[in-house]
Amino acid sequence: MESITGGGGSPRRVVVAVDESEESMHALSWCLSNVVSSAAARAPAAAPPPAVVLVHARPARPLYYPVIDGAGYVLTQEVRDSMDRYMASAADTVVAKARDICTAFPNVKVETRVEKGDPREVICGAAEKAGADMVVMGSHGYGFLQRTLLGSVSNHCVQHCKCPVVVVKRPQHQS
Repeated sequence: MESITGGGGSPRRVVVAVDESEESMHALSWCLSNVVSSAAARAPAAAPPPAVVLVHARPARPLYYPVIDGAGYVLTQEVRDSMDRYMASAADTVVAKARDICTAFPNVKVETRVEKGDPREVICGAAEKAGADMVVMGSHGYGFLQRTLLGSVSNHCVQHCKCPVVVVKRPQHQS
């Protein structure tokens, strides 16, 4: 496996996509254990620590909220504001859980980015902005129909990111 520490002692950066799923937290743990910590152990003592950039895509608020929802209820500004607060709180919870996992690896520099938008575009954009050498993400394991209807975030990232993308499958529990 190629070292995660770049030439000239500059730290290499790994973007890890996180969401509320266990699959993304498993991918983060896998990355820390198998990619980042082994690279840190092989790096010279004077080398800067490897960096992990946690990226969470928060759904963008629709440009237009209908005044009346499907059940005939009026969505007031108060309700829309409450929805925004909930989405921000959910993002904070995801990032806190991911940061907590990272505390077991004190030799790793951790950064976080929460951006509004389509996860496919947010992850690819964050990888480019961060100068990522690798993107790591979990696989939700959707079937053919779900992938066809919803699209696959990991497939999009594999096709569009300018750096290698590792999609980590969660181990299957055997009975």
